[in-house]
Amino acid sequence: MLVVENVNLTGHFLIAMPAMTDPYFAKSLTYIFEHTDQGAMGLVVNRPLEINMDHVFSQLDLDIKHSPLALEHPGYGGPVQMERGFILHQPVGNWDGTIASQGQTAVTISKDVLQAIAQGQGPEKFLLVLGFAGWSAGQLEDELSQNAWLTVEAQDHIIFDLPPQEKLNAAMHILGVNAASLSEVAGHA
Repeated sequence: MLVVENVNLTGHFLIAMPAMTDPYFAKSLTYIFEHTDQGAMGLVVNRPLEINMDHVFSQLDLDIKHSPLALEHPGYGGPVQMERGFILHQPVGNWDGTIASQGQTAVTISKDVLQAIAQGQGPEKFLLVLGFAGWSAGQLEDELSQNAWLTVEAQDHIIFDLPPQEKLNAAMHILGVNAASLSEVAGHA
């Protein structure tokens, strides 16, 4: 068995391999915002939810009804704490509850950034998702050794500028592959 050790995937994408049958992650593109020897945390960035932003903001008593943002959709970030919003954004800024990830990208879980967004004074670029993906110590490395994921350094334009349905293919394109060329079974030399 291939052993994957001492890898830090902070600031990288996980691209679900075709054999990924877990409904939480099949055909997903996940941004890893923290990876240490204690585990990893990430946000799925290519799965919009059916609800719109106005619904999410109204649950927090924030009004965005008259903003074009009201009709946009938050994303599914992962199966952990789906009742909680996670805002992936640039620049890092000075918000409560912020984890700086890579370069100018950060994740914030506090209401102050949402208040600023509602008032049109939030981060320049942002993606709001509900829930996150989490891996315990060694779990992600084990999944990598089983060929569950491809990894590639994340690119900001994929996260913030592309429609959700284009993000997975754009990340695969960085590696020079497409979904049709990926095998569901991989071997180890």
